[in-house]
Amino acid sequence: MTTSSERMIEGVPGPGQIGRVAIGDVLRRTARRHPDRVAIVEGDRRTTYRRLDDDANRFANYLLAQGLKPGDKVGCICANSTDFIPVIFGIHKAGLVWVPANAMLGVDDIDYIMRHAEVGHVVADDVLAAQPAMAEMLAKLGRPVTVIEVPGSPVPKGSLPYISFGAAIEGRSAVEPEVAIDERDLALIMYTSGTTSRPKGVMHCHLAVVMAAMSNSIEWQIGREDGVTGVLPLFHCAQHTVLLTTMMGGAKMHLMRGFDPAVMLEGLAAEGLTIMVGLPLMYRALLEHPLRKERSLHLRMCVYAMAPMPEPLMRRLLDEFCPDFRLSSGQTEMYPGTVMSRPERARLRFGNYWGESCIVNDTAIMDDDGNLLPPGKPGEIVHRGPNAMLGYYKQPEATAAARLHGWHHTGDIGVIDEHGELLFLDRKKDMIKSGGENVPSIKIEEVLLGHPDVQNAVVVGIPHARWGEAVTAFLVAKPGTEPTEDSIVEHCRRQLGGFEVPKLVVFLEEMPMTATGKVRKTELRSRYAGHFEPA
Repeated sequence: MTTSSERMIEGVPGPGQIGRVAIGDVLRRTARRHPDRVAIVEGDRRTTYRRLDDDANRFANYLLAQGLKPGDKVGCICANSTDFIPVIFGIHKAGLVWVPANAMLGVDDIDYIMRHAEVGHVVADDVLAAQPAMAEMLAKLGRPVTVIEVPGSPVPKGSLPYISFGAAIEGRSAVEPEVAIDERDLALIMYTSGTTSRPKGVMHCHLAVVMAAMSNSIEWQIGREDGVTGVLPLFHCAQHTVLLTTMMGGAKMHLMRGFDPAVMLEGLAAEGLTIMVGLPLMYRALLEHPLRKERSLHLRMCVYAMAPMPEPLMRRLLDEFCPDFRLSSGQTEMYPGTVMSRPERARLRFGNYWGESCIVNDTAIMDDDGNLLPPGKPGEIVHRGPNAMLGYYKQPEATAAARLHGWHHTGDIGVIDEHGELLFLDRKKDMIKSGGENVPSIKIEEVLLGHPDVQNAVVVGIPHARWGEAVTAFLVAKPGTEPTEDSIVEHCRRQLGGFEVPKLVVFLEEMPMTATGKVRKTELRSRYAGHFEPA
């Protein structure tokens, strides 16, 4: 039997497909170049590019044999696992639309996503599918289900009333199906976290995703000798792009189902990983873990996102962990990354300096009337480029608003300085109006995170009769510490203007979080809306 790569050498995929751009082609091309190179390491399991590509082709053929047609949607309710990767690529190779649900969402939200997207098939891993509420939801959904049996899962093998991934691909052809794919065809619908309303389905085509990964490959100078962390969830745009970026370079990925600092340090050392992509809290945990000094690391670059890195922490990381740290930013609507900080500026710029546009992007600052602003003038951060979304699924009004004046509107406020670097100021909805002044919540959060006793910090504006909004800080203290409101306020006075100093400091056991790890600021605003009595 000929393999998919041999077949592609013999001829083109089909009429009009000579110049196509398709997500599934990324895996096939790398498997042809490096068939026996290890692509994924997960625990004791090591999977080659050839095996991943063959399994993806088999799964694509399975899905098409079930009667699904190009353009149909396949929902996924999966945390990280090796078999989730050929599922993703198999969906793309079949010309189907991937609809990943955030596996940490509540069942009601996942049910909404599956129904709103009108999926014709569902893939779920057994750990999630066996949960009583999820099992009930899947039964009521009434769609065919394929189950990934996760290694080490407590769910007995074959106990769920669904076909397993292994059984689905058994006996299927490893030859890639001939499916005509246009670069602008819908490839995925990825739902936003929905902090204030139901999640919105963000539509992306093949071109957008491939161009984002290609941009990252060039920015990172990734190659076949690199090893990359896979700790963020694959259902998120950030890790999905990292996966494609890794595969474009023929590198390997160390896949984890969740973050454990000890396991991460062991993997970094044992696999000789050279690139880490993570969140600031992950880097802090690794830096402070007792195993760090006992393990020899080989990192040449670290990428972080989602939150600012306090200057003291960044300086320690640069000195003790890796000499090259870069902040990368993007959105579900603009496949990441869109901007990236420059490594040579890491010791000069801290906090929310996001750097410059990535290779495939334009980034600008726009006022409310659609005028592009010069350096030094704050306004809304806007982007344009091939990695922009097609729009929001079934929401034409929201789509039109997001692309007003021919640019994608991020909802973020920023300024481009004289060096051409982007400084993020705040989310539009999070800018605090206090005493006639604009107060960026993120600026105060950065100062608070620099306090030695503060683990996490969030700042919002609470209605106040005199000030309009009172700057209010919500803090989680580091274990073993007992900071006081007076010590926090004094710390802020040393670094902030008087109107920026919090007028209220609230200590919490934990922050209210979304399933993607973002703090629910709206919940805090609502909870404390009546705190200040009218003057």
